Order: sequence, then C-alpha cells, then structure tokens
Amino acid sequence: MSSITTSAFDTPARRSVERTCDDLAILVLAVVGIIAGLTFRDYGLGWDDYTHAEYADLLLRMYGSGFKDTGALSFANLYMYGGGFDMAAALLHKVIPLELFETRRLLGAIVGVIGLAVTWRLGRRVGGPLAGLAALLLLALCPTFYGHMFMNPKDAPFAVAMVILMLGLVRLAEEYPDPSPRTILIVGLGAGLSIGSRILGGLALVYALAGFVPLFVEEIKTHSAREAAQRFLHVVYVLMPGLILGYLVMGLIWPWSIMEPDNPFQALTYFSHFFEKPWKEMFDGALVSVPDMPWSYLPTLFALQLPEVLLGLLIAGVIATLMVLPRGDVAARRKTILLMLTSAATLPLLIAMVKRPALYNGIRHFIFVIPPMAVLAGAAFAWGMDRLGENRRSWQPAAVAVFAFGLLLPLGEMIRLHPYQYTHFNHIAGTVRAADDRFMLDYWGLALKQASDGLREEIAERQEVPPKGRKWKVAVCGPQRPAQVALGPDFTIGWDSHAADFAMTLGEFYCKGLTAPVLVEIKRDDVVFARVYDIRGRSISSLLAIPAP
Repeated sequence: MSSITTSAFDTPARRSVERTCDDLAILVLAVVGIIAGLTFRDYGLGWDDYTHAEYADLLLRMYGSGFKDTGALSFANLYMYGGGFDMAAALLHKVIPLELFETRRLLGAIVGVIGLAVTWRLGRRVGGPLAGLAALLLLALCPTFYGHMFMNPKDAPFAVAMVILMLGLVRLAEEYPDPSPRTILIVGLGAGLSIGSRILGGLALVYALAGFVPLFVEEIKTHSAREAAQRFLHVVYVLMPGLILGYLVMGLIWPWSIMEPDNPFQALTYFSHFFEKPWKEMFDGALVSVPDMPWSYLPTLFALQLPEVLLGLLIAGVIATLMVLPRGDVAARRKTILLMLTSAATLPLLIAMVKRPALYNGIRHFIFVIPPMAVLAGAAFAWGMDRLGENRRSWQPAAVAVFAFGLLLPLGEMIRLHPYQYTHFNHIAGTVRAADDRFMLDYWGLALKQASDGLREEIAERQEVPPKGRKWKVAVCGPQRPAQVALGPDFTIGWDSHAADFAMTLGEFYCKGLTAPVLVEIKRDDVVFARVYDIRGRSISSLLAIPAP
C-alpha cells in the first residue's frame, strides 16, 4: 500500500486529479454540513441525554463556584467520564436561540463534521488525495457513525478525539525525530481530548508503541542502538509541551481525573468490570445477559452493520498492511503508519474478544474504531486504483462504478431510516427487516420523540382535552425522560399502565404488544420502531414482555 502520491503527479492531468479530489472532499463536507443543519432537530433523546445535561450543569457550577460546589465529582458514575461535550453544549445553549436538547443535537452534528474533516485529512496524508476523498465518503456514508454523531454524547465525541490523536501520531511518524510545533500541538490536543473523554483513549499509547516498532528497528539498523535511544529521548523531550497541554485539556474537561494521581487508573479498573445490575439484550435471536455476551458479539455486529463496501475495502487494507510489513523495499515510516492504523481499527475489537467484558447497546462503545477503518479502506481503494492505472487503466472506470454503487447502498438505507440511521443493518444481514427479530435496533429509544409528536398531533386533531383536574397520563415502555421532554408539560409520564390514558412503547423485545387501538405507529422499512396505544377504559397490567431486571 505505497502512497499514490507518485511521480505521476508531476503531469498537469495528475495535478488536476489532485485538485478535483480535494474540491470534491470540500463539497462533501459542505453537503453533509448543510444536511445536518437542516435535520438535527429530527433526532430524539436517548437514555443518557438528560443525565448528561445534569452533569454539565454540575461541572459548570463547580467551575463557577471556584471548586466549592463539587457535586460533579460524585455524580452517578459520570464523574469517571469527561464532560467536555456536555459543558460545551450547555455553554452554547446560553448564546444561541435553541432549546437545550436541540443545542446538543446541533453540537453533535458540528463535532461529527469536524471528525469527517479530520478523517479526510488523515486519509489524504496516508494515501494521497484519492484516499482522503474515499475515506471521507466511506465515513460520511457509514450510517452507524452518522447516526451516532447527532445523539451520542460520549462515544461520538470520543471517536473524533481519537482520530485527531491518530492524525498527530501519523504526522509524528512522518517527521520523526524532529516533529514540528503543529504536530506536537495536535498530539497533545488529541491525547487530552481522547483520554479526557474516556479513559479508553489510553489505547492510543498501545497503537503508538506497536506501530513505531518498524521505525525503531530501522533506526537501530541505520544508527547505533545508543544513538537511536538518544533520538527517541529527544522526541519525548520535544513532545513534553504538547503532553503538558494534553494534561491540562484532560483536567479541564475531566476534572476528577486530576484530583488524585491514580484516579484515571481507578476509572480504568471500574470500567473493566461490569458496574450495573445485569440485564438481557437480544443477540442473534437469543436473550443474553450483557456480562455473558459471546466473543462473537462485536465481529458479528460489525460485519452486519457496517456498509459492505467499507467492510470489503477494510479487509483489503488489513491484508495489504500484513503483506507490506515483511517487505524490505517499503520505508519503515510507511510500515509504522499502516501498522498504527491497522492497530487502531482492529486491536480494540481483538482485546474485547479475548477479555470478553460486558457488551451491550450494539457497537456504540466502539464507534472510535470506524474512522481509522475508513482511512485504511480509503487507502486500499487508492492503492487499487493506482495498481489499475499501472496495469489495467481501462478497468478504472469499472472500479469507480463499483465503489459508487457500494456507497449508494448505505445512502439509500440512511434516507429510508432517517432519523434512525444508527439502527442500520446492511444487506448481508437482510437490512433492518431481517435483523429486527434477531438484534436490538432502537436501543436508545429515539423513536419516542416522533411517537410523542404524533400523539400530540392526534390529540389536537381530535380536539380532545384531558380529564378535569389533571394532565394526560402516558405509560411508557422505554426511556422516561426523553418521552417527558418530547411530550412537554401537558403530560404526566410513568410506568403505571393501570391509570394511564395512553401507552407508548418501543418496538423492542422487552415491550409488550397491546390489544388496544393504535393511535400512532412509527415504522421504517416495515419495521415498527414505536407505537402509541389508546388504553382508556382498559386494564393493562404491564407494558413489559419480560420481567424487569
């Protein structure tokens, strides 16, 4: 997978290709930004949104009180996560005329577009302008990443922070042993943002140590072992300002982490063990307790949820990296870059398959591996086009057509599923139609927003009013807070279905199908995501199809 930035770029036509790829990449970013700006209000609240908003208030109160109010440092278990995104959303809410949760969706879109831009630049640096454009398209048209960027306050910002850090590490490998000030800044900022978002950001150190092995070996061969060690220590020394910056950034967005020196290690220990009362989730048609998920959980879901074109090119990229490593005619820096990318894309999954921690909510905790996957896949596509240009130039249009068709498949599903792109299953899985009976789809309950809007519209159309002296009562099977926010102050939300006027249920396995008139039904691709029932005058014992955990 040598870089496609070859001597062929010396020709005017080749320079035109470079400019065209860059112009198209900017156009893609602009289109995604416009679409996100027009649709961010469509995305509902998830289980964690309300709690994260409370965490932001506590953090800002702590800073505003000069650290006298320290409630944020013991709030739920969120104090073991960074609150950078939450604080930014709370501050942005104070200056723009949007509701808080609309502001959170808008900021999520902004952070996601930043992640797309960084992925483009990383892909371009690794494999040239065509690789950068391909990586950008693959990530922008990855429904899992796109859907999560709007409404996932932990994992999506963490993924963006990690790709910023990966860009810094790739630049460091290129400039070793004399990194530029910009590279030092990017490494420090990326490290602070990633570890300050989730302690799992420390995995980047593993990527760097593993990835830099070819470069260290080459250093020892080219210079003496002593001189190679001195050059390494020089790099560590010049990186210190960036690392200090990273520590300050980490402390700013995750203040608990610097209250005691061992707090980050406490967080690592805490999250390495399951920390809640176990519940069951649907996996491959069976109900499985989340601490007992099989090793196949992640590879199965990645294989069934990522777009087919991304999967195919990713496999090609991993194989090409393994083939490049033993070759003597490939520069050590190139090997280091490819090995770091491959480690970032695969190592977290391999560790989870071996360690088998509690796994739940699909692949949302591993969104951060998708950008390096896209970069590796984009580099593989550019390498393939480069090889065809050398040997089978007439086949290049066919390859581009196949690539474009591969992108159209997830694009069609993203349009069909909007705003539930994060529930996507590819055509290998049979799309969400076939996956509905085997896996969880809307595990975060986003459909309750649209169901709530539908209920309010239905009541208004019927010109009905609640019984005198009280509000409408809605029993909800799913996250309560999101339903309350979406319904507004004219409704009372609860679990009790006996005295409720309406029942709102997700289309997941744990919610019972009721024998009652259906007022609202939210469907995508013939799959029910949520329903609202009129249960007035009916005795409904429970909305749960299985006992509560």
